Amino acid sequence: SDLDGEGKMTFTHEGQTVEVPLKVANAAVNPPMSFRNDIQAAIMRAGCNTGACHGSAQGKNGFRLSLFGYDPPHDYIALTREARGRRLDTANPDSSLMLSKPLGLVDHEGGQVFERGDLTYSMMRRWIEEGATDDPNDLPEVTGLEILPNATVMEGAGATQQYVVMAKYSDGTDRDVTELAVLSSVDDSIVSVDGKGLSTSGKRGEAYIMARFSTFAVVSNVISIPNDSQPLAQPNPPANFIDEYLYEKYKKLRIQQSNKADDDTFVRRVYIDILGILPTVDETKAFFANEDPNKRAVLIDQLLERPELADVWAMKWAELLQVRSTPELEAKGMHRYNDWLRLSIQENRPMDEITRELLAAEGGNFSSPQANFYLIERDQNLMAENVAQVFMGIRMQCAQCHNHPFDQWTMDDYYSFSAFFAQIGRKQSSDPRETIIYNSGSGESRNLRDNGVMKPKFLGGATPDLAGRDRRAVLSEWLTSTDNPWFAQNLANRIWAHFMGKGIIEPVDDVRVSNPPSNPELLNVLGKKLVEYEYDMKKLIRDICNSNTYQAATTPTETAKSDSRNFAYAQVRRLPSEVLLDAYSRVTDTDVKFAALPIGSRAIQVANGASGNYFLDVFGRPSRESACTCERRNEPTLAQVLHLINGDTFNNAMGKNDNRLNQRLTAEWTNEAIIEDLYLAAFQRNPKPEEMQALATYVTESEDRKAALEDVYWSVLNAKEFVFSH
Repeated sequence: SDLDGEGKMTFTHEGQTVEVPLKVANAAVNPPMSFRNDIQAAIMRAGCNTGACHGSAQGKNGFRLSLFGYDPPHDYIALTREARGRRLDTANPDSSLMLSKPLGLVDHEGGQVFERGDLTYSMMRRWIEEGATDDPNDLPEVTGLEILPNATVMEGAGATQQYVVMAKYSDGTDRDVTELAVLSSVDDSIVSVDGKGLSTSGKRGEAYIMARFSTFAVVSNVISIPNDSQPLAQPNPPANFIDEYLYEKYKKLRIQQSNKADDDTFVRRVYIDILGILPTVDETKAFFANEDPNKRAVLIDQLLERPELADVWAMKWAELLQVRSTPELEAKGMHRYNDWLRLSIQENRPMDEITRELLAAEGGNFSSPQANFYLIERDQNLMAENVAQVFMGIRMQCAQCHNHPFDQWTMDDYYSFSAFFAQIGRKQSSDPRETIIYNSGSGESRNLRDNGVMKPKFLGGATPDLAGRDRRAVLSEWLTSTDNPWFAQNLANRIWAHFMGKGIIEPVDDVRVSNPPSNPELLNVLGKKLVEYEYDMKKLIRDICNSNTYQAATTPTETAKSDSRNFAYAQVRRLPSEVLLDAYSRVTDTDVKFAALPIGSRAIQVANGASGNYFLDVFGRPSRESACTCERRNEPTLAQVLHLINGDTFNNAMGKNDNRLNQRLTAEWTNEAIIEDLYLAAFQRNPKPEEMQALATYVTESEDRKAALEDVYWSVLNAKEFVFSH
C-alpha cells in the first residue's frame, strides 16, 4: 500500500521537544471481524449484555446473552442459531434483527442504541456480511488493558483531556480500543467523559475515569482544581513518611490539612483507638501535667505495651473470622478459638505467621484451636470467598455466576481458587464433641458454567505444583509471600482504617480496579513497611499514631471542606458498641455481666457473636455471620437514641449503691468536684466555666441533690461528645 512507510512525529511543548519514530506496515490488510475480540466488545459497548437488558438471568423477550459476555460460546449460539436464525441474515445484513432493532427500525424495548455509521454498528454489520463466523482456536486473547494518561490534573471548569485505551493481546500486539471500551466517570460533576474518550472537567474535586474492555477494567485518577490555584503550605512540617505522602497529594489538590487536635481530644482519641477504653481521670490529668514536648509519642509507646491492645484486635479478627457458636461449633471450641486469637496477638506474633497457621490448620479443634477456622464455614466456595475477602480484601462473590463486571476476576478464577479448599476432611475424634480437620486428598472444584474440573490456581498468579502437598499449605505460603500483591496492603489498609475511620481503599474489603485507593503511593509504602517490620503491627500503629494526619483536628480547613477521601482532617466517629458500653461502665464505675465471663469483664472481650446483650445488638455489634465489614453498623438509629435516653444501661448503673456518683457522695465531695470528675472521666477535659456555673447552679437549686447529680450524669452520657470519638 502507498500508506506503508516510515517517518517520525515531533512533539513540542513549552520549549521541550521529543521525536518518536513511526512505521506503517500492512495498511491495506483488513483482517476479518472477530466475534470475541470485536463483536462481543461492540455488544458490551452498546449495553446489550447488561443485567438490565439481555444479560439478565431471564434475558429480555426471549433473547438472553451472558452477563457482560462471560460465556462467548453461548452468546455466539444465541445470535446465530436461536430464533430460527432470524437475528442474523448473512445474505441481507440490513434485515438482521441485530441491526434493525438497535437502529430503532423495528420495535425494540431498549430503544435506539446504534447509529448508522458509528463504529459498533459498522463492526456488527461487517461481521454479518462476512458470514457471522466463529473464531479460530488460535485467536489471540486479551491479556491486559491500559488507559492513558493514568492520572491527570485538570485546571479550571471546562478543561479537556483526551484518553486512549489500549488492549494488549497474547500474540504480543496491542490495539487502540478507545471507541470500543465502555468509558464512565465516577462523578460527572467533577469530570465527564464521552464515548470517544474526551473528558471535560467540572467542579473542584477528585474522581476517576473507568474503562472496561473484554474481562478487564482500568481507571485513571482525575483531580479538578480551580483556575490559577496554588499549592498551600501545611500547618506543620511532616512528622513522618505518612505525612510526606499525603502532603504531596494535598499539593496536587490545593488543599490544606487541619492543625493538630488539642491534648484533650488527642488523649481521648488515642486511648479509644489503641486500647478500646477511655483513660482514667488520673491518666488524663497526668498527661495534661506532662510538659515534655514529646509526650504524645511517649504515651503512644506506653499504650502499645498494654494488654488491652490484644483485646481490641482479637475482637476485630474474631469478627472477620466469624467466631460464634453454631451447631457445628459448640462453646468449648469457640472459646478455645477466641483464646488462641487473643494469645497470638498478645504475644505479638506476626500476622503472616498467624495466617499460615490458620489456612494450613489440621488436627482436633480443641487441641488445635486454629482448626476451628474450617468448622465455622464448610462450603468450599464460601470458604474461598471468605479467604479472599479477609486476607486480600477481594470480593469474589459475583464471579461464581459470571465474570466480575468491574474487576479482572472470571468464573475460571473463582473456581480455580475454590479448588484449594476442595479436599478438606472432617471426622470425629474419640471425644464426640471434637472434630478433626485433615487433608482428605480427594475432591475437586467444578466450574458452574460447563461443569469442568478446575485446577487450583492463585488469584492473578500461577498454577502451583501440588504434588504430595496439602493444597491449603501451598496456598498459605503464596498468600503471605511477596508474590501476592494484596496480603500486606490489605492488612495495612485495615490497620489504617481502624485509626483513621476509613481505609485508603474504602470499604477495606472491596479491593477492585473500579474502587481505587485514594492514595496508592501511601498504601503501597504502608504495605512495604509492614513487610519490613516482619508483620509487627505495633510498629505500623506507632507510625500512624505519630503522624500529623492521625493527630489532626476534626474541623476541616476551608480548602478541604469538600474533600472526604484524603484524610485532611480527622473523622468524627461513633464509638463501636463494645467500646461505648465499656465507656459507660468506666464512667459510672459499674460492671455489666456477660454470659460465660466473670464479673469485671469488658464487652470487648465477649467471644460469641451471638452475645445476647441488648445494648451491643442495638448499637451495631456484628452477629459474625459473614466475613464482610459491612456487618458492623455504626450509623445512629432511633432505637439507640431511645435506649440512651431511658434504657436499662443507664438506669441499672445509677441504681447500684457503689457506683461512681455514690462513692463521691459518700466521700462528701462538693458539687463542683463531682462535676469536674465526671467531665474528666467522660470527656477527658475540664468543664468550661459556663458549663460549671450552669450545672452547679442546677444542682444547688434542686431539692434533691442526688437526683440532680444523676441528671447531670444523664446529660453527660447522652452528649454527642461522649458517644462519639472526635
